[in-house]
Amino acid sequence: MAGAIASKMNFSSLKRKQPKTFNVRIATMDAEMEFLCEVKWKGKDLFDLVCRTIGLRETWFFGLQYAVKDTIAWLKMDKKVLDHDVPKEEPITFHFLAKFYPESAEEELVQEITQHLFFLQVKKQILEEEIYCPPEASVLLASYAVQAKYGDYDPSLHKPGFLAQEELLPKRVVNLYQMTPEMWEERITAWYAEHRGRTRDEAEMEYLKIAQDLEMYGVNYFQIRNKKGTDLLLGVDALGLHIYDLENRLTPKISFPWNEIRNISYSDKEFAIKPLDKKTDVFKFNSSKLRVNKLILQLCIGNHDLFMRRRKVDSLEVQQMKAQAREEKARKQMERQKLAREKQMREEAERTRDELERRLLQLQEEAQMANEALLRSEETADLLAEKAQITEEEAKLLAQKAAEAEQEMQRIKATAIRTEDEKRLMEQKVLETEMLALKMAEESERRAKEADQLKQDLQEARDSEHRAKQKLLEITSKPTYMQPMNSSVSALSVDIPSYNFNSDSLTFDFKDTDMKRLSMEIQKEKVEYMEKSKHLQEQLNELKTEIEALKLKERETPLDILHNEIVETGNNKYNTMKKPTAQGRRPICI
Repeated sequence: MAGAIASKMNFSSLKRKQPKTFNVRIATMDAEMEFLCEVKWKGKDLFDLVCRTIGLRETWFFGLQYAVKDTIAWLKMDKKVLDHDVPKEEPITFHFLAKFYPESAEEELVQEITQHLFFLQVKKQILEEEIYCPPEASVLLASYAVQAKYGDYDPSLHKPGFLAQEELLPKRVVNLYQMTPEMWEERITAWYAEHRGRTRDEAEMEYLKIAQDLEMYGVNYFQIRNKKGTDLLLGVDALGLHIYDLENRLTPKISFPWNEIRNISYSDKEFAIKPLDKKTDVFKFNSSKLRVNKLILQLCIGNHDLFMRRRKVDSLEVQQMKAQAREEKARKQMERQKLAREKQMREEAERTRDELERRLLQLQEEAQMANEALLRSEETADLLAEKAQITEEEAKLLAQKAAEAEQEMQRIKATAIRTEDEKRLMEQKVLETEMLALKMAEESERRAKEADQLKQDLQEARDSEHRAKQKLLEITSKPTYMQPMNSSVSALSVDIPSYNFNSDSLTFDFKDTDMKRLSMEIQKEKVEYMEKSKHLQEQLNELKTEIEALKLKERETPLDILHNEIVETGNNKYNTMKKPTAQGRRPICI
């Protein structure tokens, strides 16, 4: 009995010790993952697990987002996961997204995975029109997105229509112009072809460098109401707080840079922004829900912390990451240069092989022609020899006939002719016989000369045959047309071998000369980038002018009209931030 009780107690103890778990689904911008979490886990435990899984070290930009009724919220790091107001159905879904945006993507985003996640998120926001992007910039961004996905442009692979299934432009832009998909693809491809040589991470960074200058980039908007009851929008981003009209999300009415804000607080639904200059009135506003105020404050604190962090010396971890990134970039650059050299050598080898093959074919054709000429010479010689033999026989026959005619003449002369008529007749016959004999002698002589000429032609034909044989022998005995194949490129056969690279076998010795050369290359790249930026701006203006005639004015959205006004006046979010804080000297009235 005691044993049964003890065993029951041990079983109960084991049951209590066994941790309870729940399923979580994490959706990143390019994948979905599922984890088994313990009920005691806090937000930081789950967040760290996700970051370790995807290999992310720049964790301060990101967070886990979830939906709460008609708004969104972010998982708090110091609070248990299940203590949040999350759906109770398993698996519980969280979205791993960028919560805070950098001021300068190129300077702040170090890891490739960080750049890639930002690229995917910003691209999605532009396509879904959460970030307004003008048409000409949309085409340029689309060309970098294509470069990131497809690599270098190859006309033999990327034929017209290869982008037919791709979503590259906002629907607003497509609907604004009388242009077919083929016309859009043609313009995107024209820019895509100019990005040759850029790797995926370089193309994605160029995309972010352009996108970060868009007015709505990185701004979280919240609907608020000021003390007068006017509906406004509050924008929170990496630079500070901005107040917008409801109809204008591009240009703020007023901005509060983080370095000019002394304090931010809220009580119930009232939110207060206290400027650093105490002479300036406190800006107060109300939001619709307490939950929204908490989210605003959370974003303000995070953005302000990052704002101050950027203006301090990098932490040891960031310094190490940047050093590793620089080394990795230098290694990849050297590897790309090595690959480029090997590719050039391979192309030269292929060209040499093609040239040798062409030369070989040419020599084979010449040999064939010489052989045919030899055969023709032999046939001609045989024909001439046969003709000479026939002519010689004809000459002999004519000589024999001439001799017979001479004998007949002698016989006739010897015959006595009794009558004068017979004598004259005989003389006439003798004369005719003599003329015939003379003609036969001349014909015999001509035939003899013709036989000599034929013998001479036969001799020349045999000489020609001999020369043709000699030339054929020279051609067939030449070894030069195969030797360059082995001498021009070491260990290169007619079949081009495949090249395999093993990263473990690559070693890099960064000497002072290497670093100086790399520094010079970086400086050169800066100059080239400035020139390319100028060229790019000219191209943007050309494209804008080109498609302007195809624009359907009646389809312009309010944001399109506002953007055109901003371009004309130059009054954008950044100019608002740079204005002298005269509002710090007088009451703020919005």
